[in-house]
Amino acid sequence: MELSSEDSFRLNVLLANRPQAIRIDESRLIVYALAEQGEAKVRLNPTGRPEQYLRAVRELISGHVLGSPGGYPVYLRRWTRMGQMRDQSLEQLLLLGEPEAVVAAAGAPGLTETLARRAWWAMEDAENARRMLRNPNIIASTMGPILAGYLVEYLPFETESERIIESVRLVLQPGLLAVETRLALWQKAARKPAYLVGFLHALPHDLPQPLPARDDLQQRQQPLGALLQAADNPPARLLLQSASAAGQTFLATLATVLAKPPNQEIITALFEVLRAYFAELRPHGDPDLPIAALQADSRAFIDPDRADPAVRACLAASPTAADELAAMRLLSGVGYGLLRPLLPDPTTAGTLMRRRLGPATNPLLDAVACLRGEPQPQPARGSR
Repeated sequence: MELSSEDSFRLNVLLANRPQAIRIDESRLIVYALAEQGEAKVRLNPTGRPEQYLRAVRELISGHVLGSPGGYPVYLRRWTRMGQMRDQSLEQLLLLGEPEAVVAAAGAPGLTETLARRAWWAMEDAENARRMLRNPNIIASTMGPILAGYLVEYLPFETESERIIESVRLVLQPGLLAVETRLALWQKAARKPAYLVGFLHALPHDLPQPLPARDDLQQRQQPLGALLQAADNPPARLLLQSASAAGQTFLATLATVLAKPPNQEIITALFEVLRAYFAELRPHGDPDLPIAALQADSRAFIDPDRADPAVRACLAASPTAADELAAMRLLSGVGYGLLRPLLPDPTTAGTLMRRRLGPATNPLLDAVACLRGEPQPQPARGSR
């Protein structure tokens, strides 16, 4: 389909003025262009079906920008999907009026503050904001707080737990939110498990409104601190970290979510947080084991005859820490292996999910309670 002579002329004038970005409103049939002096637009007058006419408009734009009307579908789309987009091509992407091209630019490692501003003008979208806030260059720029503010305002409209968790995690990066905004988000998190998981991901050692440290922290500080001075000892470091005010706040927040997760996305993300927090105890990563195997592994971890030298040193310096060492080892191994035998249906959620997960989550909650210094449940009389 050919463009009307009027539309062709006006679009060519628009392109000749070297716009910085182009956006096409398909529903209103308007082409917008961002320029240094402001925003310009061309209202289209289709001579046929709007879908075919818009295709012709994009071909004209692509021919001007890339020298080929079929250039975007032929090679740019392949490059962007394969992650091979060159930094010098990003400006061209923003001139094509193609949403996929804007998405590719927003996620490119070489995105600059200037190009981020143009991309945001071209397509204000929560997913694009998340893409750009994964880029250290954009986080450190003036665009960082703008994108973070948008995500905070958009959070009530998100429906998927994974996107909520990722948005909260990203906006909590240093320098993006004012202190009062962060605190307001934390207060809302009390009723929203996905928000809490986002906080745990972003600020495991600096959660708001910290709880007091464990009463026995000072008592253990000297013997375990001496171990750390003599040599690197991850178990000793994690024992002290867990008993600190920051550690107790982390564990309490974790227990809140673990006691009543609403869906499998939340519990999976929570397991990622736990593995990261205690990762030093399991350098080989997720063992993908069911709960019985993890419990056996945690007992072997503190067996004096089989324990690692660092663990034996901790047990010698603080004999009462054996249960806590086993608890940390258990928590460091949580993963999909816990869910697989209990939840074969990935759509199971709510009360039914929590009931089926009880054999796995109850021991984890006991482990968290142990690290918080809470009394442990006693076995029933006559049980073994």
